[in-house]
Amino acid sequence: MAKADPRLWGFIVCGIGSLESAVLRFADQAEAVLLTGPQEVVSMAGSVSCDGAHLHLVVADAVERTRGGQLCHGSRVRTTMEMLLMCPEGWALGRERDPATGHLELTISPSLPRRPPLPGSPG
Repeated sequence: MAKADPRLWGFIVCGIGSLESAVLRFADQAEAVLLTGPQEVVSMAGSVSCDGAHLHLVVADAVERTRGGQLCHGSRVRTTMEMLLMCPEGWALGRERDPATGHLELTISPSLPRRPPLPGSPG
């Protein structure tokens, strides 16, 4: 398997689309829940890195019920998913296991520029 490109990381500042079914984990719950049927994604935010993703979203079903939670594996895109990814220059995102909680937590560290500086620029 090819190694993920470490430059493909950032913050999802907004996202919209639709899902055939959504698998969400709600606050303070150990297990995820499958929401069957078409779900409209009305809001999405989170972070992605080569070490994984942490995404939260709000979906609406056909009877105007909305639910929000952490997106889990098993969700299927129905027609489209659009996401705006912001990648701050000079910083790298990663995930490291927190010994106290056991969860993979976000790490942010300085990184090399992704492109050479322009001649005469400060960096």
